[in-house]
Amino acid sequence: MDGRKAADLARLYVERSNRHELDDVFPMFDANATYRSSQFGLFEGLDQIREMMTGFFTTFPDVHWTVDDYRADSDDTASFEFTMRATNAETGQAVARRGLETITFTDEGRIRHVEVEVTQPG
Repeated sequence: MDGRKAADLARLYVERSNRHELDDVFPMFDANATYRSSQFGLFEGLDQIREMMTGFFTTFPDVHWTVDDYRADSDDTASFEFTMRATNAETGQAVARRGLETITFTDEGRIRHVEVEVTQPG
């Protein structure tokens, strides 16, 4: 894989997430993937990631990420700064966060690891 492909896969991941098509998002993950978020902790394996993401999209049913640029950090890793906007379904409170996300892919193009660092919580 090359960096351009990693950046393209990261873009596809965000596009599917913004369409709330989790049945199209989950197959992008390797079965042994990990996901670490500075706000939600570490999740190991697709089952834990699926449970976390399903809960997240339930809590924030209108969530949307805006990304200006996807960068290839290496042959298998891409990163991007994002702004996330959503409404908490339980409280009705609007949420806006900025952060940096880094995604590492396997040679087959599946997500091996996601690292999310929220830089401006909201």
